[in-house]
Amino acid sequence: MIDQKKEKPVLLSILELGGYPDFSKLYQALGFQVNMIDSMRKALKFIKNNQLQVIVVEFNFQSDFRDRSSQLESLMASIAQSPEVKVIVFYDKEQSMQFSKVNERYNFYSTLTYPIEAEGLKSILEQI
Repeated sequence: MIDQKKEKPVLLSILELGGYPDFSKLYQALGFQVNMIDSMRKALKFIKNNQLQVIVVEFNFQSDFRDRSSQLESLMASIAQSPEVKVIVFYDKEQSMQFSKVNERYNFYSTLTYPIEAEGLKSILEQI
């Protein structure tokens, strides 16, 4: 008998700055194969070599960039040909003005402001 075990959907958590709880146990409990990466450069390389269903990422405004406001734009460009990937963005209310400009240009699955509550995140992930 052939085991037709379904592969778990892949979730990439890009944790550059943090400041919120480690949600990896929540992701695993919801049935995701979790990959946690601590830099956008490493994440972009991972994305090239893996099929993802979900990306959880922080918006970190960086005023020193000339052509963009954060690494989030680089991420979105890298998955532009993969509209099935659901992107969930965490952002600080104090950066709402900067984030709103990015949010207008990209189709994020969901956005959450700090502090990130596990129940709210769980509810979003259960809909995927």
